[in-house]
This record gives sequence, structure tokens and C-alpha cells, in this order.
Amino acid sequence: MEWLRVSQDEELLFESLRLELRRGSLILAVLASLRREQYGYSLRVALGEAGIEMEESTLYPLLRRLESQGLLDSEWREEDRRKKRFYRLSGRGEAMLARLATEWRGLSASLEKML
Repeated sequence: MEWLRVSQDEELLFESLRLELRRGSLILAVLASLRREQYGYSLRVALGEAGIEMEESTLYPLLRRLESQGLLDSEWREEDRRKKRFYRLSGRGEAMLARLATEWRGLSASLEKML
């Protein structure tokens, strides 16, 4: 039974580290996806299709935070008889995405060499 506890501890540690690794990547993925205007659900679907699954409980607070930081603009509109909030990169968001993408590419290249 000791091996079972070690295995469970390893899985918990892995999951914790995996989530930490993903956290910053999600910001970049959301910003990159919002070069084209989308509402929350369509954004979540697009991210999922790209292989980046994100729970609503993660996505919507992230969208609000990015908007409060001036990186996103949003507006409520009616579509299919429902009000939806559409998000898109602001000018500041476009500039920040460019800077973060450069940083990501450099870091990724360095890590690839190490791995």
C-alpha cells in the first residue's frame, strides 16, 4: 500500500505543477484568440478545438481581469435573441500580445534546447 500512496502523491504533485505551467500559457492563448472578436462560449470552443481546454470558472474571471487591465474591449450585443458579451483585443492588448509572443518564443526555444 505504500507504493499506492507514493503514486497518489506523485499524481497530486504532477497535477499541481501542470496547472502552474498552464496558467501563464492560458493568458497568451486567450489574447491570441481574441485577435478576432468572440463571445465567451465561442472563445471556449475555439480554444478547445486548438487543444486548450478551459473551464468557464477559469475563462470568465480571466476575461474580466484582462479587460480591467485594458487589454480587452467588450460590448453587449443581441445575437440569436440572446444578449452576449463580445470581446476583442484593445490596442494595448495587441501591443501586449506581440511582446508576450516574443517572450514566449524565446523562452520556448531555450527550453527546447534544454529538454
